[in-house]
Amino acid sequence: MLTYSSIDQFKELCGYEIDGFWYPRVTKIVEIKAKPALYRFYAKMDSFAEAEKMKNQSATEGTLIHETVEGLLTGKNPEIPSSIEPSVKAFLEFILTKNIHVDPEFVEKRLVNYEHKYAGTLDAIALIDGKVGILDIKTSQEIYRDYNLQTSAYMAAMKDIVKTLETRWILRIDQVRPCIKCGAFLRSKGGKDQVKVVWGNSLMRSCQHEWAPLEGRIELKEFPYWENDYQAFLGAKKLWEWENEDWLKKAGYLI
Repeated sequence: MLTYSSIDQFKELCGYEIDGFWYPRVTKIVEIKAKPALYRFYAKMDSFAEAEKMKNQSATEGTLIHETVEGLLTGKNPEIPSSIEPSVKAFLEFILTKNIHVDPEFVEKRLVNYEHKYAGTLDAIALIDGKVGILDIKTSQEIYRDYNLQTSAYMAAMKDIVKTLETRWILRIDQVRPCIKCGAFLRSKGGKDQVKVVWGNSLMRSCQHEWAPLEGRIELKEFPYWENDYQAFLGAKKLWEWENEDWLKKAGYLI
């Protein structure tokens, strides 16, 4: 269990104050689930400090992409930093192809589920291919199943507010340098270069790579069936509450 210096720090890091009551936030709750990919990442680093530094820098880079993309979705004209230009260019081309529309009112929308007592901030509600759904933007190297816990919590909180809500998507935005010989790619994240290859592909592993210029990569995946994921989220929430019982009692969340 993480150690917090005070109840104020716990409340600030783990939730939101809404209408005079404190609620834990969705992203903090889902952290209770084991993350094998994250553990492998830490195992590859020379030290815990190095891993933390890379993770935090990567999060900063991801936030920059998030803020830029959300500005573009709401019709603003944000400055596009050169460091993320390939990602943003690929995103702009993609939304034209998919004809994605969002309601600015539901971009970075704070939400609360009063029945199950949690809160969160969704990236957007979008209209894609004639369907209205939750759109969650990620800058990870792949789409992980864990994301379904987060988006299912958003679906449950918003389904009675947006009556036309019927599905959810993960939109992954990334940028890499592909090898012109074998198809492997070089991904820079958190100030460190990582070569990614297809598991079992000996050609990629033995190749003397020649890296092409940086290019953006976009992946959109739909997850229409959210109810089972939501039950898993509620289970994770129960475990998170058990793990943080003392702090939650001090916060007035649990009796």
